[in-house]
Amino acid sequence: MTFDWSIKLFAGLPERLGTASIHMQTEGEEMNALDLKTAIISLYPEHKAIIQTAFIARNHAYAADTTILRFSDELALLPPVSGGEGATEDMERYVITSDSISSDDVLAKVIVPEHGAAITFVGTTREWTHGQRTVRLEYEAYAPMAIATMRQIGDEIAERWPGALCAISHRIGVVGIAETSVVIAVSSPHRDSCYEASRYAIERLKQIVPIWKKEIWEDGSEWKGHQLGPWNPTAQPTNN
Repeated sequence: MTFDWSIKLFAGLPERLGTASIHMQTEGEEMNALDLKTAIISLYPEHKAIIQTAFIARNHAYAADTTILRFSDELALLPPVSGGEGATEDMERYVITSDSISSDDVLAKVIVPEHGAAITFVGTTREWTHGQRTVRLEYEAYAPMAIATMRQIGDEIAERWPGALCAISHRIGVVGIAETSVVIAVSSPHRDSCYEASRYAIERLKQIVPIWKKEIWEDGSEWKGHQLGPWNPTAQPTNN
């Protein structure tokens, strides 16, 4: 008896591998995540380097190499993420959308009477980077998992800074020069924790939320990863 496996691909992977998803058959109904990556590499050996740096996601959660997967799971192969799609919402505090984002609307989600401080981080598309002119950015997300990991960031913030609230909205699709791609709003009883939690949120978003950006230049384009060193979204956050 054989079992049919399906693995979704995101960001530059469909372009590199020439398909939006990988379909393969095995004689067993289970394998660990490392074995699955090894099987994918055997199908696409010329792309071994990028596959090795990618992570397997199982049912909207990152899977460690030893995690057991079943053929019936929802599986995805995720390249390193960027900071920063059809819209999805979670309690309206964690949003992926193709529409423009209002920083005032995101901030309003965390304003509560018992908090004396609130801060908003707004990420926009800049025109020049290292002497190269960007025409636009294109964002892509694994939306269900992006919402889940945004919620995880909010939970981590609430644990580290008791009482703090977080809201995150991120765009997908085309984002032009000077347009907003992400808004993160944080509120807390006191300003010190508010500043700290806001910085934590954007850095953590770049580390674990499966959102990718494609930089479109005047003379070419490139998918960008998180650019924060070795990518390990399953690692625990460091203490501030």
